[in-house]
Amino acid sequence: LCLPGCLMLIGPSMVTGAVGESLSVHCQYEEKFKENDKYWCREQLFKPCDKIVETRGLEREKAKGRVSLRDHPSQLNFTVTLRNLTVEDEGIYWCGIHVTWAKDGLLLFDPIFRVVVSVSPALTTASSSESSTRTLGPPTSLPAHTRPSTTGQETSELRSLLSSIHFLLLVFLKVPLLLSMLSAVLWVNRPLWGPRGK
Repeated sequence: LCLPGCLMLIGPSMVTGAVGESLSVHCQYEEKFKENDKYWCREQLFKPCDKIVETRGLEREKAKGRVSLRDHPSQLNFTVTLRNLTVEDEGIYWCGIHVTWAKDGLLLFDPIFRVVVSVSPALTTASSSESSTRTLGPPTSLPAHTRPSTTGQETSELRSLLSSIHFLLLVFLKVPLLLSMLSAVLWVNRPLWGPRGK
């Protein structure tokens, strides 16, 4: 699914971590967004995306609770880290870049990229010798012990589909409505070219 602005910002479409571990997500952006504010938000059904953490101005790093965001302008990416994962962290999130009319011209939407976060049960002691932090870039095949169960994956895909439909409805209903209202205002205020005095 590619939404407005998605080619300006890319990252992994799905990441998986285990309960108690840390998880890092890299979001890559275009050079023109080096100075823009970056954010990480969680999707909520029928509500705007809830921003969890966001950099402001010259800030390069921001943390809130178990979540931190670090911007790397020289590498044209920012990293979001979720620490001490819980099952409640599972859901749909967005990497985002805040744009303004004055600075970014005709961009109507913040460039965003959708990331599905899946949380599996804690690792067994046999595999706990691995690093407790996983860094995820572009999607790759998941290790065998991090694959979610079929039921969990189906639930995640259904939730993902519903949220995508909801977002598209918002975009494709609000924008045409706004354009229709603008057209109506222009039509009412159009100059009358007919003969005067009639």
